[in-house]
Amino acid sequence: MLRKTNPDGRNNADVLRRTANGEDITGRMRGAWVIDFGVNMPESEAALYEAPFERVRALVKPFRQGSRRTAYAQRWWLHMEARPGMRAAVAGLSRIIATPTTSKYRVFGWLPADVLPSVALIAVARDDDFTFGVLQSRAHVFWSLAVGTRLETRPRYTPNPAFETFPFPHPTDAQRRAVAEAARELDHLRTGWLNPPGVSGADLAKLTMTDLYNARPTWLAQVHERLDAAVLAAYGWPADLPTDQLLARLLQLNLERAGDGQGR
Repeated sequence: MLRKTNPDGRNNADVLRRTANGEDITGRMRGAWVIDFGVNMPESEAALYEAPFERVRALVKPFRQGSRRTAYAQRWWLHMEARPGMRAAVAGLSRIIATPTTSKYRVFGWLPADVLPSVALIAVARDDDFTFGVLQSRAHVFWSLAVGTRLETRPRYTPNPAFETFPFPHPTDAQRRAVAEAARELDHLRTGWLNPPGVSGADLAKLTMTDLYNARPTWLAQVHERLDAAVLAAYGWPADLPTDQLLARLLQLNLERAGDGQGR
């Protein structure tokens, strides 16, 4: 479809986007693509992208015509939930933070901002290492486990209780830099483990984020410890704070900020 031409010369790359789901974070990027006519492209304009439109007309329209929701049936060439708020939030960013809705381990990863997240991913419209580090720290992970739900045996990350209620630290500039540095180190080492030089094909496919956390080598535990220490220092708390006390302090901070209207 990328190579095919259109009658008015427009490029199909306008409506073909890479996409990602939970497996792309916990496993490996599949290189999947999706046809995306955006939020409100008229049918007459979408039809000018001939090959993508005809594929959607053949495969999607019959399914959508049977929908009980009138808007889904009438606007069959558009995604049912096009998420205009998300699209506006990520505009101008180079990358976004993403985590699977359900997974064995609460892992956050980076996605290029032009990748369209599926419904199986929670996207965070931030591109800074500090936010990434706080979210991947044990403070946020344990908070999300405590307030979240489960799907069978797997924890479910639900944004309202897990993210919206989480009290982020208010760090000094030095503390922010320390968290960001530890976050970059974690991302660098995980990426290196997932993509060792000279490994390809089936052997590379066996290296996944879930496999890494199943094995949890010493270096991974150590870099997480450094990240956790930096994040807790940003709260002004000791690095060896037991989990129950950590959750109690986070809850107290949440209640204090809710009371004075400060938010996160």
